[in-house]
Amino acid sequence: MIRLPAPVTTGTVTVETAIQRRRSVREFTTAALTVQQLSQLLWSAQGVTHHQSGFRTAPSAGATYPLEVYAVVGNVQGLSSGVYRYYPAEHSIRLHSTGDRRSQLAVACLSQSWVREAPASLVITAVYERTTNRYGKRGLQYVHMEVGHAAQNVYLQATAIGLGTVIVGAFNDSAVAECLALPTQEVPLAVLPVGEPARNK
Repeated sequence: MIRLPAPVTTGTVTVETAIQRRRSVREFTTAALTVQQLSQLLWSAQGVTHHQSGFRTAPSAGATYPLEVYAVVGNVQGLSSGVYRYYPAEHSIRLHSTGDRRSQLAVACLSQSWVREAPASLVITAVYERTTNRYGKRGLQYVHMEVGHAAQNVYLQATAIGLGTVIVGAFNDSAVAECLALPTQEVPLAVLPVGEPARNK
Protein backbone atom coordinates (compact mmCIF):
# COMPACT_ATOMS: atom_id res chain seq x y z
CA MET A 1 0.00 0.00 0.00
CA ILE A 2 1.39 3.40 -0.99
CA ARG A 3 -0.02 6.29 1.02
CA LEU A 4 -0.55 9.33 -1.17
CA PRO A 5 0.24 12.92 -0.18
CA ALA A 6 -2.67 14.61 1.52
CA PRO A 7 -4.97 16.35 -0.95
CA VAL A 8 -4.88 20.13 -1.05
CA THR A 9 -8.30 21.49 -0.20
CA THR A 10 -7.59 25.21 -0.64
CA GLY A 11 -6.54 26.14 -4.15
CA THR A 12 -5.75 29.28 -6.10
CA VAL A 13 -8.29 28.68 -8.90
CA THR A 14 -11.96 29.28 -8.12
CA VAL A 15 -14.66 26.80 -9.06
CA GLU A 16 -16.08 29.40 -11.46
CA THR A 17 -12.73 29.81 -13.20
CA ALA A 18 -12.22 26.06 -13.48
CA ILE A 19 -15.67 25.67 -15.04
CA GLN A 20 -14.98 28.46 -17.50
CA ARG A 21 -11.57 27.06 -18.50
CA ARG A 22 -12.54 23.39 -18.65
CA ARG A 23 -11.97 21.79 -22.05
CA SER A 24 -11.47 18.27 -23.36
CA VAL A 25 -7.74 17.82 -23.98
CA ARG A 26 -6.40 15.19 -26.37
CA GLU A 27 -2.81 16.36 -26.84
CA PHE A 28 -0.30 16.12 -24.02
CA THR A 29 3.34 17.04 -23.50
CA THR A 30 5.88 14.40 -22.48
CA ALA A 31 6.04 15.82 -18.93
CA ALA A 32 5.58 13.34 -16.11
CA LEU A 33 2.87 13.74 -13.53
CA THR A 34 3.90 14.19 -9.93
CA VAL A 35 2.55 11.96 -7.18
CA GLN A 36 0.90 15.05 -5.68
CA GLN A 37 -0.97 15.65 -8.94
CA LEU A 38 -2.07 12.02 -9.10
CA SER A 39 -3.16 12.28 -5.47
CA GLN A 40 -5.35 15.30 -6.25
CA LEU A 41 -6.94 13.63 -9.26
CA LEU A 42 -7.78 10.42 -7.43
CA TRP A 43 -9.13 12.34 -4.46
CA SER A 44 -11.30 14.47 -6.73
CA ALA A 45 -12.81 11.34 -8.27
CA GLN A 46 -13.63 9.37 -5.11
CA GLY A 47 -11.77 10.81 -2.14
CA VAL A 48 -13.27 10.90 1.32
CA THR A 49 -14.39 14.35 2.47
CA HIS A 50 -15.92 13.43 5.83
CA HIS A 51 -14.11 10.67 7.66
CA GLN A 52 -16.81 9.97 10.25
CA SER A 53 -19.49 9.33 7.64
CA GLY A 54 -17.23 8.22 4.80
CA PHE A 55 -18.87 10.71 2.43
CA ARG A 56 -16.91 11.24 -0.79
CA THR A 57 -16.23 13.96 -3.32
CA ALA A 58 -18.93 12.70 -5.70
CA PRO A 59 -22.55 12.19 -4.55
CA SER A 60 -23.74 8.60 -4.42
CA ALA A 61 -27.32 7.30 -4.21
CA GLY A 62 -27.83 6.12 -0.65
CA ALA A 63 -24.06 6.36 -0.08
CA THR A 64 -23.73 2.96 -1.78
CA TYR A 65 -20.49 3.97 -3.55
CA PRO A 66 -20.48 1.57 -6.50
CA LEU A 67 -17.44 3.15 -8.16
CA GLU A 68 -13.81 2.04 -8.10
CA VAL A 69 -10.91 4.00 -9.56
CA TYR A 70 -7.68 2.72 -11.11
CA ALA A 71 -4.65 4.67 -12.27
CA VAL A 72 -2.93 3.29 -15.35
CA VAL A 73 0.54 4.74 -14.78
CA GLY A 74 3.21 5.12 -17.41
CA ASN A 75 5.03 8.31 -16.49
CA VAL A 76 4.49 9.43 -12.89
CA GLN A 77 7.50 10.54 -10.87
CA GLY A 78 8.42 8.03 -8.18
CA LEU A 79 5.98 5.32 -9.32
CA SER A 80 6.76 2.23 -11.35
CA SER A 81 4.65 1.71 -14.44
CA GLY A 82 1.60 -0.37 -13.74
CA VAL A 83 -2.06 -0.36 -12.80
CA TYR A 84 -2.80 0.97 -9.32
CA ARG A 85 -6.07 0.62 -7.44
CA TYR A 86 -7.21 3.57 -5.33
CA TYR A 87 -8.40 3.05 -1.76
CA PRO A 88 -10.40 6.14 -0.73
CA ALA A 89 -10.62 5.47 3.02
CA GLU A 90 -6.83 5.38 3.35
CA HIS A 91 -6.16 7.77 0.44
CA SER A 92 -3.71 5.16 -0.79
CA ILE A 93 -2.96 3.15 -3.88
CA ARG A 94 -1.84 -0.43 -4.28
CA LEU A 95 -0.10 -1.94 -7.30
CA HIS A 96 -2.73 -4.11 -8.98
CA SER A 97 -0.70 -5.26 -11.98
CA THR A 98 2.78 -4.45 -13.28
CA GLY A 99 4.02 -2.98 -16.55
CA ASP A 100 3.11 -0.03 -18.74
CA ARG A 101 -0.41 -0.81 -19.95
CA ARG A 102 -1.03 2.47 -21.79
CA SER A 103 -0.66 1.03 -25.30
CA GLN A 104 -2.86 -1.94 -24.46
CA LEU A 105 -5.44 0.39 -22.95
CA ALA A 106 -5.32 2.61 -26.06
CA VAL A 107 -6.04 -0.39 -28.27
CA ALA A 108 -8.95 -1.30 -26.00
CA CYS A 109 -10.15 2.30 -26.47
CA LEU A 110 -10.43 1.77 -30.23
CA SER A 111 -6.86 3.03 -30.81
CA GLN A 112 -7.40 6.54 -29.45
CA SER A 113 -3.80 7.74 -29.40
CA TRP A 114 -4.19 10.17 -26.48
CA VAL A 115 -4.76 7.22 -24.15
CA ARG A 116 -1.31 5.92 -25.08
CA GLU A 117 0.41 9.32 -25.01
CA ALA A 118 -0.89 10.66 -21.68
CA PRO A 119 1.39 9.97 -18.71
CA ALA A 120 -1.50 8.28 -16.90
CA SER A 121 -5.17 7.47 -17.23
CA LEU A 122 -7.83 7.11 -14.59
CA VAL A 123 -10.27 4.28 -15.23
CA ILE A 124 -13.56 4.37 -13.35
CA THR A 125 -15.38 1.08 -12.91
CA ALA A 126 -18.61 0.14 -11.18
CA VAL A 127 -19.96 -2.70 -9.10
CA TYR A 128 -23.61 -2.20 -10.03
CA GLU A 129 -24.92 -4.54 -7.34
CA ARG A 130 -23.89 -2.18 -4.55
CA THR A 131 -26.58 0.21 -5.78
CA THR A 132 -29.10 -2.07 -7.53
CA ASN A 133 -29.39 -4.29 -4.45
CA ARG A 134 -31.03 -1.30 -2.77
CA TYR A 135 -32.76 0.46 -5.66
CA GLY A 136 -33.41 -2.27 -8.20
CA LYS A 137 -33.18 -1.42 -11.89
CA ARG A 138 -33.36 2.29 -11.10
CA GLY A 139 -29.95 1.87 -9.51
CA LEU A 140 -28.41 1.50 -12.97
CA GLN A 141 -29.29 5.12 -13.71
CA TYR A 142 -27.94 6.22 -10.35
CA VAL A 143 -24.59 4.57 -11.08
CA HIS A 144 -24.38 6.31 -14.45
CA MET A 145 -25.17 9.64 -12.84
CA GLU A 146 -22.43 9.01 -10.30
CA VAL A 147 -19.72 8.26 -12.85
CA GLY A 148 -20.60 11.57 -14.54
CA HIS A 149 -20.19 13.41 -11.25
CA ALA A 150 -16.82 11.76 -10.63
CA ALA A 151 -15.56 12.43 -14.15
CA GLN A 152 -16.54 16.10 -13.98
CA ASN A 153 -14.69 16.38 -10.68
CA VAL A 154 -11.58 15.05 -12.42
CA TYR A 155 -12.03 17.56 -15.25
CA LEU A 156 -12.30 20.50 -12.86
CA GLN A 157 -9.47 19.33 -10.63
CA ALA A 158 -7.20 18.80 -13.63
CA THR A 159 -8.02 22.29 -14.89
CA ALA A 160 -7.35 23.83 -11.48
CA ILE A 161 -3.83 22.32 -11.27
CA GLY A 162 -2.81 23.08 -14.84
CA LEU A 163 -3.53 19.68 -16.35
CA GLY A 164 -5.99 18.47 -18.95
CA THR A 165 -8.13 15.41 -19.51
CA VAL A 166 -10.83 14.00 -21.77
CA ILE A 167 -13.49 11.44 -20.95
CA VAL A 168 -13.30 8.38 -23.18
CA GLY A 169 -16.42 6.27 -23.45
CA ALA A 170 -15.66 4.49 -26.74
CA PHE A 171 -13.93 1.29 -25.71
CA ASN A 172 -14.29 -2.46 -25.71
CA ASP A 173 -15.47 -3.35 -22.22
CA SER A 174 -13.93 -6.81 -22.12
CA ALA A 175 -10.60 -5.55 -23.51
CA VAL A 176 -10.39 -2.82 -20.84
CA ALA A 177 -11.28 -5.37 -18.17
CA GLU A 178 -8.54 -7.68 -19.43
CA CYS A 179 -5.99 -4.86 -19.63
CA LEU A 180 -6.63 -3.92 -16.00
CA ALA A 181 -7.23 -7.47 -14.76
CA LEU A 182 -10.51 -6.30 -13.26
CA PRO A 183 -12.50 -8.45 -10.83
CA THR A 184 -15.40 -10.09 -12.63
CA GLN A 185 -18.05 -7.97 -10.87
CA GLU A 186 -16.50 -4.66 -12.00
CA VAL A 187 -17.60 -3.00 -15.24
CA PRO A 188 -15.46 -0.22 -16.81
CA LEU A 189 -17.46 2.96 -17.43
CA ALA A 190 -14.99 5.74 -18.17
CA VAL A 191 -11.35 6.27 -19.10
CA LEU A 192 -9.75 9.66 -18.44
CA PRO A 193 -6.23 10.15 -19.82
CA VAL A 194 -4.59 13.05 -18.02
CA GLY A 195 -1.46 15.11 -18.46
CA GLU A 196 -0.04 18.54 -19.19
CA PRO A 197 -1.85 20.05 -22.20
CA ALA A 198 0.41 20.40 -25.23
CA ARG A 199 -0.95 23.89 -25.86
CA ASN A 200 0.86 25.08 -22.72
CA LYS A 201 4.17 24.66 -24.54
